[in-house]
Amino acid sequence: MAFAFLDSIKSRDPAPRSRWEILTYPGVWALGFHRVAHALFTARLFLLARIVNHISRLLTAIDIHPGAQIGRNFFIDHGFVVIGETAVIGDDVTIYQCVTLGGTDPANGVPGKRHPTLENGVIIGSGAQVLGPITVGARARVGANAVVTRDVPAGATMVGIPARAVPVEAEVKAKDFMPYGTPCAQKFDPETQKLELLRCEIETLRARLDAITSEQQPQENKKVG
Repeated sequence: MAFAFLDSIKSRDPAPRSRWEILTYPGVWALGFHRVAHALFTARLFLLARIVNHISRLLTAIDIHPGAQIGRNFFIDHGFVVIGETAVIGDDVTIYQCVTLGGTDPANGVPGKRHPTLENGVIIGSGAQVLGPITVGARARVGANAVVTRDVPAGATMVGIPARAVPVEAEVKAKDFMPYGTPCAQKFDPETQKLELLRCEIETLRARLDAITSEQQPQENKKVG
């Protein structure tokens, strides 16, 4: 079982020369600590689970909440990853550095599922933010620095802010593994890229306008009162 786990990492990362070298990876240690912390969390030994989590974060720079559910052959390549309490991760999932599986706004007081679900074979590229109780379908790829706030269909490749599905060449899509979840060989139409940037700017301006409007409403209400 342990050898199968290490071999699954070797198939996704050509850098290590041996299984022993893989054992030095912070992602492997973070997962090991998490297995212990999750067992304690399930046994309702919450403080002990948090202590194990704290030690793991100090040693690996990876923060996995003890309540997160993680399947087989999970691989964090490098560190600085944050995984929330109600996150659910399937089998053979790969996450690169500086990724957040974040929750919804804690100020709204809504309990229950707050973090993402990643189905089997998902790849999350470096710097990506996957936020809220959404589902990323099996074998989906989230490109570097993408921000995902809605459900992702199985097999889709998502890029951008906010993330949107993009077409991928057949030979790229057919591959078992896509490093960093990003189709580096993909050629995008320059005009399409310009339209995408313009759309992002419009959405940013709309968000700022909504924020200004919401700030002005309480002041107007006070004047009326």
